Amino acid sequence: MKKVAITGAKGTIGSVLRKGLSDYEVTPLDLPEIDIREYGKLLEVFPGHDVIIHLAWDTKIENWRSEKINPDNTLMTYNVYRAAIETKVPRVVMASSVHADSFHSWKGPGLLSPDKIPIPDSPYGANKVFMEALGRYYATRGLEVVCIRFGGVNPENKPPLDDHYERLVWLSHKDCVELIRKCIEAEVIPNNFLIIYGVSNNKNRIHDYFNPLGWIPQDDADN
Repeated sequence: MKKVAITGAKGTIGSVLRKGLSDYEVTPLDLPEIDIREYGKLLEVFPGHDVIIHLAWDTKIENWRSEKINPDNTLMTYNVYRAAIETKVPRVVMASSVHADSFHSWKGPGLLSPDKIPIPDSPYGANKVFMEALGRYYATRGLEVVCIRFGGVNPENKPPLDDHYERLVWLSHKDCVELIRKCIEAEVIPNNFLIIYGVSNNKNRIHDYFNPLGWIPQDDADN
């Protein structure tokens, strides 16, 4: 049985994963017990894990609408990468965001690819691009890194009715869990680094969720 640690385990996505990944040995890491800003604490809890899933983020101060950055979020990103390397954890899955690229203005042609050079839609989105860039660096150090540009996951597991763009980026609980499961179970991460758009198979979606891990989302916000 693989051993998986989840930072921000009490949040929306963390709660979905704790329930959906019950067949793994899951270590929840969240306040007040664990503060991801405390590097020394990560060196104590990371050893022996196969995968770290990093979701912890202060969204009250820093979100795509706030026009603010919380340096603590950047510090937590850095700590997770560095501690994974130091404790020899082979793989991390990082919670990036669809806001790493300004999808609201995408006119094509085709779907928006994660291989495109991103133009973030906010300071929050720019900080997620930094997360990805730092992951590219640690991939050269031997760490396997998967950055998931998450769409919208909500506690109700229902597509929003009154927001066109939120429906396009909706991610169901089932698709979310299956995506993370693919990230955990993949034999290798090609070139040690991968970005995947985490959105369900929504009608008229903007994002290209194609990936080498075999994840194919099944749900649709319009169905």
